[in-house]
Amino acid sequence: MKPHVTCLMVSSIDGRLHPSRWTESPDGERSDWTGAYETIHDQLNGDAWIVGRVTMAEMSKAQAHLPAEAGQVERPFHFAKREADTYAIALDRSGKLHFDKPDVGGDHVVVLLGADVPDTHLAELASDGVSYIVAEQSDIDLAEALGVLNRELGIKHLLLEGGAGINGSFLAAGLVDEISLLIAPAVDGNPERQAFIDAGADGLAGKVQLSLKACEQLDNGVVHLRYAVS
Repeated sequence: MKPHVTCLMVSSIDGRLHPSRWTESPDGERSDWTGAYETIHDQLNGDAWIVGRVTMAEMSKAQAHLPAEAGQVERPFHFAKREADTYAIALDRSGKLHFDKPDVGGDHVVVLLGADVPDTHLAELASDGVSYIVAEQSDIDLAEALGVLNRELGIKHLLLEGGAGINGSFLAAGLVDEISLLIAPAVDGNPERQAFIDAGADGLAGKVQLSLKACEQLDNGVVHLRYAVS
């Protein structure tokens, strides 16, 4: 059994993700738009949120720091904490993320890793109090990982919060139940910048159908769209 997955994102009207690059608007400021996102995040009341490696690296800028005594590590998973109020989950197939504390904003960190990650990296995570799940293959089976998160940690509602690659991967795998999209009154305009979903060359045609559940105008010119995904 997997958690209910809601993809929650805020974007410009052309689907771009980085507010610092957006145009200004008389209807509000960038902080208003990102503030609306945080409000919706809290209202959704997820047990956990998940992001890709690049996004998590913006939150945790620690460097590699191997423990003095690594010892034997646990596979396929190690849970330093099983009863957290909320979990911060990172997809990091090759083991490039490092942490100097076991939480992000109070949310306990769980890292999803590929099978090729070395034991030394797992030892580092464990010594920092970080939980992890190691896949059976070098590529992470997202459906299997969600099953472990539900079964072992009791996660029932997962907020998928990007970047574009992880959003596209979840959608292509048929794992997203709902999209909750905040559109800010701004434009990026650079065609080379990534949109909020990137499913690669194969795209998502024939794989995903969206049904509008709600459309709400929020303060500061923001529009909130909710779609059921099938």
